Amino acid sequence: DVQLQASGGGLVQTGGFLRLSCAVSGLTSDDYVIGWVRQAPGKEREGVSCIRRSDGSTYYVDSVKGRFTISSDAAKNTIYLQMSSLKPEDTAVYYCAADRFSERFTTAEAMRVITSTSTSWGQGTQVTVSS
Repeated sequence: DVQLQASGGGLVQTGGFLRLSCAVSGLTSDDYVIGWVRQAPGKEREGVSCIRRSDGSTYYVDSVKGRFTISSDAAKNTIYLQMSSLKPEDTAVYYCAADRFSERFTTAEAMRVITSTSTSWGQGTQVTVSS
């Protein structure tokens, strides 16, 4: 089983910084894409960012591009989402999720699939940005 554990959320003011972590275990191959999905009250799930294990390629939703950075540690067992210049609209529960993809899928396509259908989820971590 793939296990994912997200952490690092909290309460910050507008313009603040948070780093989310996702500890991952049980990955059996290098073809996983691991991503962050958020859900705000009353809104649908939104794919925020993802990274492909095999080559480190990434995707960011337009609203966070330039502010958020996804990365993986050397052991490839933890991914991070560094969030800078946080805005109130970033307030949401952030989930870590993963799925296997052929490299025929772009990271953007993988993000869409992960967001809509992934069955490998960690517990969410709450990010609240005060106005």
